[in-house]
Amino acid sequence: MLGLVCLGVYAAACTHGAMFQSSEKAAFDDALVAALHAEDHDTSSWSAARIDHYQEASTVPVEALARLDVPDGSISVMVLAGTDELTLNRAVGHIEGTPEPGSSGNVGIAGHRDGFFRGLREVEQGDALSLTTLEGVSQYEVTKIEIVAPSAVEVLEPTDYDALTLVTCYPFYYVGDAPQRYIVHAKKVDYETHAQTHARLDVAD
Repeated sequence: MLGLVCLGVYAAACTHGAMFQSSEKAAFDDALVAALHAEDHDTSSWSAARIDHYQEASTVPVEALARLDVPDGSISVMVLAGTDELTLNRAVGHIEGTPEPGSSGNVGIAGHRDGFFRGLREVEQGDALSLTTLEGVSQYEVTKIEIVAPSAVEVLEPTDYDALTLVTCYPFYYVGDAPQRYIVHAKKVDYETHAQTHARLDVAD
């Protein structure tokens, strides 16, 4: 009976997390559109429906700091502030004390190994990662993957280059509190604001 209760609680948490991800991604995408057109005051050629959508998008509250993507599709998840249990049941979390997503330095992000960071087990050295904020998109290349003790806080120390450090528990299929941490290190290789992307695509067209 206890096992069924635990299974039910786990299923409910997964469902809640999936629903939050869906709604937050929609709000984030709307906010990106609003940010891109923040200085576009000429709406004379817009349809009434587009104007309404733009105005709605401008006022939708966005809780996420960023969206983390692995291009092969194994991970696409919103990043929230903090690493408490509620946060990590709904998303992955920005590690307090590290630079915020989009900032210079070593950005730290944590997630559950049996949740949104399950896909980290598929990531390999040389793979690409992207971190999208409301300002732009940072592209990273995975430089190293290591397994360390939980006390190895040095993985989050400042770097002399822009970096992204992803943290989850290890082993991935461990029953109970996992004894180690799985660390994915990545180095920023490119950054483009949304305005730059928009202009580049317009030129290409």
